[in-house]
Amino acid sequence: MTAMTRAWSRVSIVGKAILIGVPALIVVSIAAVVGLVILGPAALDFLAANLPLVRFVVAVTAILLMTVPSAFLIIYMEMKVIALMNLRIGPDRVGPYGSLLSVIHGLKVLMKEDFTPTGADPIVFTWAPVVVYMAAVFSLLVIPFAPGLFGQDLNVGLLYFFAMGGLTVVGLLMGGWSSFNKYSLLGGLRSAAQVVSYEIPLTLSVVGVILLAGTMSVNGIVLAQSGSVLDWFIFKQPLAALIFFIAATAEANRTPFDLTEADSEIVAGFATEYSGMRFGFFFFAEYVNVFIVSAIFVSLFFGGWTSPFDWPFPVALALDPGSLGIGLLLLLAVVPVVGTLVLGAPFWLARPDRPTWEALVLGFIAFNLVAVAVILGWAFISFDWAIGLAWFMLKTYLFVFTFVWMRGTLPRVRIDQLMGFAWKWLLPAALLNLFVTAAAIVVVAR
Repeated sequence: MTAMTRAWSRVSIVGKAILIGVPALIVVSIAAVVGLVILGPAALDFLAANLPLVRFVVAVTAILLMTVPSAFLIIYMEMKVIALMNLRIGPDRVGPYGSLLSVIHGLKVLMKEDFTPTGADPIVFTWAPVVVYMAAVFSLLVIPFAPGLFGQDLNVGLLYFFAMGGLTVVGLLMGGWSSFNKYSLLGGLRSAAQVVSYEIPLTLSVVGVILLAGTMSVNGIVLAQSGSVLDWFIFKQPLAALIFFIAATAEANRTPFDLTEADSEIVAGFATEYSGMRFGFFFFAEYVNVFIVSAIFVSLFFGGWTSPFDWPFPVALALDPGSLGIGLLLLLAVVPVVGTLVLGAPFWLARPDRPTWEALVLGFIAFNLVAVAVILGWAFISFDWAIGLAWFMLKTYLFVFTFVWMRGTLPRVRIDQLMGFAWKWLLPAALLNLFVTAAAIVVVAR
């Protein structure tokens, strides 16, 4: 063993990481700078010539990044709300009021062993959760979150939405068939029967909205409801809204229509043999679907991002931070220090034996919370998209709360009741609503 090898063996793991990482970082940085100098102008010209493609990539990236936090938030809501409904406290240990417990649950699922059972088709078994998750993510592409804030404004947006939503059943069938388990196969067959049955009244219920709005663009439907709260289609299509809500609940496999994973009958249905990251994809897709169903319901019947009323006091707050120049840098350097000292003083005065550093940390946290609130308030007053986004999220999470409420309240229906209700009640009601809406449009046009 040479002297260099012996010296390397005595270096700690941290030291080895530093000795390897620092030179590698320097090389990568130099290569990045050289690449930007050589290829930068050509790359900028390419991006400028393909702005629609750049916008599409940015939109898809943003949608992918928002799905996991949305799932974590809904999981936390489900644990906390159902606990409070049962007169329990719920999560209260990990993070403030237990708010980080859903993140721990997600990481726990992703870190578990990813096992493929003997006899399963490994390729189909692996791709099934990916199909389910991506079908949910692709549906978000046409939902308008605020004025100008959407992935793509397709003129056949609703058709695209239902086409992507229908792919979910393909993934569930793939998972049920490939697992080589009778309970998984039953769950997959149930999902196929349920989604196919409720897809028909779900699609027919929105035809009346399309007739009134004159477009299949989801953004166009939201714009058709702008004005006052009385312009929302919930008042013009109440029966359609009721049908859509019930059918969408079945499409999302939510209580009381969660027959595809009925633990009291078929263990866990299509997900019986899944574990680890592949089960995590199913897990996240279900909660992302709750958000998607709520968002599309708000967009179609509750005005989307439109405000239900005008503010009583018109406020115009036009601030241009760039005009401050060097003053902006001084402001950013001084205000956090002063804010931390001012907001940290009450924590120290309330308990003088508290260490100074602890009071300063609490003051810094309080300052950041105040700063974020001020920035959000300024954005809400100054930008139309911020106002629209706030209203959209408020309406959407009200319906997310409704889905959570239903899970903690309603019992699961039988499979025959589920199928009979779709074909005997929802389908005739959807057809009746369509005929009445079309007749009313013809009469009013005359």
